[in-house]
Amino acid sequence: MAARAPRPGVPVRGSESGRPVMAALDLLGRRWTMRILWELSQAPAGFRELQRRCERMSSSVLSTRLDELTAARLTALHDDGYRLTALGRDLVEALAPLTAWSRRWAEEVGEAPAE
Repeated sequence: MAARAPRPGVPVRGSESGRPVMAALDLLGRRWTMRILWELSQAPAGFRELQRRCERMSSSVLSTRLDELTAARLTALHDDGYRLTALGRDLVEALAPLTAWSRRWAEEVGEAPAE
């Protein structure tokens, strides 16, 4: 059964409005989603390699998340493994200010950023 990824225009967890931002937040808030996107932003990876990079998350969770990300058109399977699509790369780029903010936040609370 194909995973049902949140989609703009369709009610999602916590919102009946169907607003695109709510669908995006639902998708990105799912466990391991952000880690998978980050790993694929570094380099393409096959299933087992991605599972290894994600600290050996369960294969069922990885499979579900990849199905969701593929249905959302953020990832695609190629000969060399999973890759971010242009839309997925745009998302990672859009999240860059959050990375900068999180570093400032870490400095404010006295924690050294982990790199």
